[in-house]
Amino acid sequence: MNPIERGRNLFNTVRTGTQQAVEKAQRTADQVANTVADGGRRVGQFVDGFEDKATSRLSALGGIFGGSKPDRVYDGHLVGAGGRTFPPGTPLSQVPGVTPRNNPNPTETFVYVNGISNTKDQQLGSMQQIADRTGAKVIGVHNATEGMVADLAQCVKDKLDKGHNPAVDSLADTVYAELKAGRSVHLMAHSQGGLVTSRALNDVANRLRIEDGMSRGDVEKLLGRVNVETFGGAAGRYPDGPNYVHYVNTKDIVPTWFGQGNGEGLDEWMRDAGKGAVVRRFEHGSGLQGTHGLGDAYLPQRVPFDQARAGK
Repeated sequence: MNPIERGRNLFNTVRTGTQQAVEKAQRTADQVANTVADGGRRVGQFVDGFEDKATSRLSALGGIFGGSKPDRVYDGHLVGAGGRTFPPGTPLSQVPGVTPRNNPNPTETFVYVNGISNTKDQQLGSMQQIADRTGAKVIGVHNATEGMVADLAQCVKDKLDKGHNPAVDSLADTVYAELKAGRSVHLMAHSQGGLVTSRALNDVANRLRIEDGMSRGDVEKLLGRVNVETFGGAAGRYPDGPNYVHYVNTKDIVPTWFGQGNGEGLDEWMRDAGKGAVVRRFEHGSGLQGTHGLGDAYLPQRVPFDQARAGK
C-alpha cells in the first residue's frame, strides 16, 4: 500500500471513530439530562477518552467544566460591558465592550469566543482579563454551556462541521458584516472557541464565494483583514487568508490532542494552522486547570499580535 492510500485509510479510520464518538456523546448527554440522583446531582461521563470524575472534582474545576442549561438563552449573543447581552447580528459599533481598568477609551476592539463550559458571567471575567492584558476593548460572542457532557458532544460535532451551533452563526455573521463594511476584525478564542472560530471563518469564506461570487484568491485577500489569536484551541484546521497566531501549551491535552499539536506527532500532517500561521508553543503548569486555563496558562504567554507574527 502506497503512502497516499495509507494516509486515506488513516483519515477514514479517524473520521469513522469521531462520528461514533458524536453518537455516543449525544446519547450520554441525553441520558444525563434526564437523570437526577443523590439529591439532584447530575452524573456525567467524559467522552473522547476522558474518565468520569466525581462531582466534587468537577466543582473544583468549575471554571473549565461547570455550566448550566439556563445559559443556553445567551447562545450566540454578543456580550458587552457589565455582562449585558445583545442579539446575534448586532453591529459591533452598537455593543459597549469591556474596557481595561486603566483605560476607558482603547483604540482597538477584540472579539472573544469562550471555551467549553463557560457561563456568560465566566466569559465576562475572561473578557476583563483580556482587556487588562491587551489594552483593548473586548466584545464577546457567547458559546453557551449546557453542562460538560453536552458541551463535549458539541465539540465533536464542531470537529466534523456538523450540526447547528449558534455561536458559529453569530461569529460568522459578525465577521462577514465587518468585512463587507470595509473594517478589519481581531478575533480571540480559547479552547472550544477555536473550533467555533474555525467553523465561522470557513462559513464566511463560503459565503463570499457563493453569495458574492468572489474567487478563491479574492476571498483569501479579503480575509487578510481578519487577525486571529487562539489559546489552547481545539481546532486542527483553519482556512487560509486570516493572519493567525496560535498559542499551544505542550502540557495541555486540548491543543496537543485535538488542536495544533506539539509539533512532533505522526499525525501532524492532518493539521493545518492556516497559511502563514505562527504557532507559539511553550510549556507551563500541571493538571488540567493549570495547563488549560486562559488566565492561568495562556494570557501570561501572550505578546502583542504584530510582535508574535514577527516571531518576537
